[in-house]
Amino acid sequence: MKVLDLQCQHGHAFEGWFASNDAFDEQRATGLVACPICGDTSVTKLLSAPRLNLSGAKAPETASASANAVAAPDSPEARWMRAVREVMAKTEDVGERFADEARRMHYGETAERGIRGQATREQTEALLDEGIPVLPLPLPAALKETLQ
Repeated sequence: MKVLDLQCQHGHAFEGWFASNDAFDEQRATGLVACPICGDTSVTKLLSAPRLNLSGAKAPETASASANAVAAPDSPEARWMRAVREVMAKTEDVGERFADEARRMHYGETAERGIRGQATREQTEALLDEGIPVLPLPLPAALKETLQ
């Protein structure tokens, strides 16, 4: 298994796992490799150090080694993806009924709850004009499908 460091043309860096370099090249050529942040299929490999799995090999455990270990900071993209996943987990997807459902909640016709769905620009502007707070949240294509 090859773990490759990849980047889309918008500068989002991410990791991909492939059976081989040839498998990556084939999948990229057919448009199967896409950025999990923006869905861009113009993906390139970044230079990276090889990763070796040595069975039975263990890192030495010393006091100085553990004291120097520092977790790498999250990238803004990773933090954003976690935030979007949390919103998705805590809201109900009402699909194209979003504007109608938001109005029903606002006017007390149904219980208030967290919802998400699709609304046109005109629908969003009409909701805002009525004093109904809404927030557009573009979702990357990777989150619209079943997560594995």
